[in-house]
Amino acid sequence: MLKLRAVVPEDASTAGILGQERIGNGIVIGSDGLTLTIGYLIAEASDVWLTAHRGREVAGHPLAYDPVTGFGLVLPLEELSVPPLPFGAPALLDAGSKGYVLSSPEFAKPQSVQILARREFAGAWEFLLDQAIFTTPAHPHWSGAALIDQRGGLVGVGSLLVREVVSGEQLNANMFVPIDLLQPILEDLRTRGRATRQSRPWLGAYAVEVSGKVYVTGTAESSPARLADMREEDLITHVADHAVGSVAEFYRRLWALGPAGTDVPLTLLRSGTRLNVTVHSIDRADHFKRPQAH
Repeated sequence: MLKLRAVVPEDASTAGILGQERIGNGIVIGSDGLTLTIGYLIAEASDVWLTAHRGREVAGHPLAYDPVTGFGLVLPLEELSVPPLPFGAPALLDAGSKGYVLSSPEFAKPQSVQILARREFAGAWEFLLDQAIFTTPAHPHWSGAALIDQRGGLVGVGSLLVREVVSGEQLNANMFVPIDLLQPILEDLRTRGRATRQSRPWLGAYAVEVSGKVYVTGTAESSPARLADMREEDLITHVADHAVGSVAEFYRRLWALGPAGTDVPLTLLRSGTRLNVTVHSIDRADHFKRPQAH
């Protein structure tokens, strides 16, 4: 496991939310040192540094960030001399399974965890996983950490700290992105920098679900949602002619309309007034600053 440090330009679209310096973990998965991490650490990064054993810091190139899965790849520009972790099988995990979370030794020792659940996760930033992995206890340095099964295989990459209810008690837990989402797109990410799939329409609206209703909590700077004057506290009632009652349903209806560039008709309620707006979607990748070639 590696410590990963990324530097992002001040004018990057994610700088205000995620910061200009980001620190987390990297997982070596290739014999050439190809390093897997969680993508938000390297989104729009101009510089990435990987720290291996004995504190040696190596420059890396942010090779790919896939917003659909949340994975990021970094290619080291010098030899790391770190053996790759083999892939495991997340499909074999279920509630009650045991595992281990590994981070850079600089952050924490390996930690034993239990799988709480495999279920859907909808993030506020137009992100949806069908079978996210939830574990407890929470790891103190979860970003890009490795979830390892009892056979020693990599089954997930750390993404978030979340709150889960267990036997009526709220606990801190982690959400991991399952590694089986990477395998079908890994070669594309390595060679092309992006997956070969139809780009989803992106609005740049942050959303939250409250009592079966979907509210806008903000919009990304210069995003289609902001250009269409979507506002905080707007209630999204329909996508095209389809009513939506959850964030996951909102996303699925949005993505079903067509590829990036599709016009998205929305019905909003703002202070009791019904509004019909059309948002011209874009490819999320086009909103990001692109890394410089090294």
